[in-house]
Amino acid sequence: MPVYHDIYWGYEITHPDFWIHKSIGDSEFFTATLNCLDPFYEEPDAGLIAIRGEWNWAKKDIRPLWNETIGKTAGFLGAKNIGAAPWKLGDAVGLEAEIVLPKKDIRRLWTGILSHEFCVLHLMVSHPKTVRTTFEPLATSVISSLKFSVPVFKFDITPEGIPIPPGYQRIDPKTVVDDIDDTAGWHAYDGETGIGALQSFYLREFPRHSWTISEYVPFTPLSNLGFARYRLAKDSIELTLGLMPAKSDDVESSQNHTRIVYKVSTT
Repeated sequence: MPVYHDIYWGYEITHPDFWIHKSIGDSEFFTATLNCLDPFYEEPDAGLIAIRGEWNWAKKDIRPLWNETIGKTAGFLGAKNIGAAPWKLGDAVGLEAEIVLPKKDIRRLWTGILSHEFCVLHLMVSHPKTVRTTFEPLATSVISSLKFSVPVFKFDITPEGIPIPPGYQRIDPKTVVDDIDDTAGWHAYDGETGIGALQSFYLREFPRHSWTISEYVPFTPLSNLGFARYRLAKDSIELTLGLMPAKSDDVESSQNHTRIVYKVSTT
């Protein structure tokens, strides 16, 4: 069966051969047909799983995150009497609940949250009540296959040895840092990845590519720095790398455009 590897949030999940995967915004959807994105779709192949990553830079207790998410969901859908049960999947821990929707609603809805290191995954399963007997076992099997493990992939590597995520293109550093007088040693890349996901990617991939992280300052909505910063060393090379969001919104949940810029200080 196909295995989806999320190179940013660091998890993998196995789904049936006849299912498809689709990235929409900051979420990953797994379903037999994209018609399932229509909440009124009731055919026999209806049902979907959605997963969204969030960067928990302070490793905060996930219960406040859960309460916030479940509160918004319940309010939007008109659901009531939502409880929560402890949930453990491999070495990840979290909470789960079935959201009891109003009787007139055709759907069943389950949601869960898992915490692993700096990463929090928000999961949702939705399907019409009419397909419960066929879809629920499939969904349970797919979610049970989730684990935090990413193989070593081959990424584009800069001359200094920095791994560059897929889809990123080299740009003029002055378009990112406009007060540079001399661009010697400066390098910048532009792409469509959220800053939370990119922080997760680099905390894992720098050590894999033999870089020592001497300092990591996370980007948060409360930070005065305005970007995430890494100080790195490998062999005779030292450099400072920044991840700079192109928008000033709350980006911990990662739906934004982020640029990579670094300055080589020693060669």
